[in-house]
Amino acid sequence: MGFDEEWAQLRTEAAARLDTSMRLNQLPADQGGGGGKLVSSAAAKSAAANTIQNEIMTKTQTAGKHAAEATESAVSTFGGWATGSALKKVQTTWEGQVKTLMGRLGKERDGLRQTNTILSGVDTDRGGQIRKVPSGLDKI
Repeated sequence: MGFDEEWAQLRTEAAARLDTSMRLNQLPADQGGGGGKLVSSAAAKSAAANTIQNEIMTKTQTAGKHAAEATESAVSTFGGWATGSALKKVQTTWEGQVKTLMGRLGKERDGLRQTNTILSGVDTDRGGQIRKVPSGLDKI
């Protein structure tokens, strides 16, 4: 069987497997899904923020420095050649990408930590508002 015949067969098989039915990512509320409840775990968010800070950011920074050092060595080795100037461009692009990634990781970490603060503040505020509502139960 030649390439064209095999390719046609693979395309036919893939088309036959194509499932066009709709899939929902949650159950309707009356079957236990949804319900409008916010579930938030301060401990899980804190753990995720710490993992980003202590593991992912640290390892990303280390890998970025290692690659930069190796590329710098190659740039100096190929100095004066077109390869050297091309590697210098690659190094500049790489450093920019590492900086962007580190910034993104920092924003994710900070967002996780701020979410805990925001949700706690909202809970405290709502509790205060609820306690201000007069109730006949207060007289009992």
